[in-house]
Amino acid sequence: MKKKPVLVVMAAGIGSRFGQGIKQLAGVGPSGEIIMDYSLYDAREAGFEKVVFIIRHALEKDFIEIIGNRVEKYFDVAYAFQEKEELPAPFVCPAERVKPWGTGHAILAAKDLIDGPFAVINADDYYGKTAFRVIYDFLNDLPEAVNGPQPYAMAGFIVKNTLSDNGEVTRGICVQDPSGKLVEIHETKGIARREDGSVTGTFDGQKIVIDPEGLVSMNMWGFTHTLLDELEKGFGVFLKDALEKDPLKAEYLLPMVVDQLLKEGKASVSVLPTPDTWFGITYAEDKASVTEEFRKMADEGKYPTPLFR
Repeated sequence: MKKKPVLVVMAAGIGSRFGQGIKQLAGVGPSGEIIMDYSLYDAREAGFEKVVFIIRHALEKDFIEIIGNRVEKYFDVAYAFQEKEELPAPFVCPAERVKPWGTGHAILAAKDLIDGPFAVINADDYYGKTAFRVIYDFLNDLPEAVNGPQPYAMAGFIVKNTLSDNGEVTRGICVQDPSGKLVEIHETKGIARREDGSVTGTFDGQKIVIDPEGLVSMNMWGFTHTLLDELEKGFGVFLKDALEKDPLKAEYLLPMVVDQLLKEGKASVSVLPTPDTWFGITYAEDKASVTEEFRKMADEGKYPTPLFR
């Protein structure tokens, strides 16, 4: 029987900017909803029926109480735990390391809970309804098995729809071939709209002008189950190098893994454009504008309030 797409939510870092717990996470919706509530609502509307939350053991009680219990009426819910100490033998996490090992490590933590195609999102980003629909439809239409390069997908957001009015941001600028497939991602820092209206940033140490209509990655992916084996194979190689060169800060990141699979001819990534505006609270000053946007969407009838009754 064909497997239905699963939604994987990377939430191990949620609340980190507020301290250990998540009780302090600020509501942005008219009824106190947090950003993740909107992503879950949009995902269910798009067709996702199972969600896997990747969290830390320290967050489990609060997370289930504040988020899990509420959405269990709408999803089949499972939990995976990302801890920095959870490494394959013979590797050992340095005692001084503070953070887990990145988004690739996060997905590996959920390996035993994913048995088919799956989408990946960040817990604290708002992606919009279109992004969830196109990712779900892409995954749902995949054949059960594919020989050759694995068909993956990435939601592509328009640069100008992902900027902050309150400071510079880092984005993965998409480089595509003529057919729209992803060639590589250029991790670009210091992106902002300047006084003359241009958008600039810094890539590979050089200041560059960025097309505001171009597409960027916001870490919303669609994968076949095969990615899990590739992540597992690559993690040991990564750790051997990271523990020698940068044991306290190195991260095993999804874009890095996907880029390697593209170069090896093991994957083909469709960039699925979405016109929706991305929301996130990069700076404390962003909260007011994000709250206002959610109020407008509720007033326009795009979302009920409260979202989950």
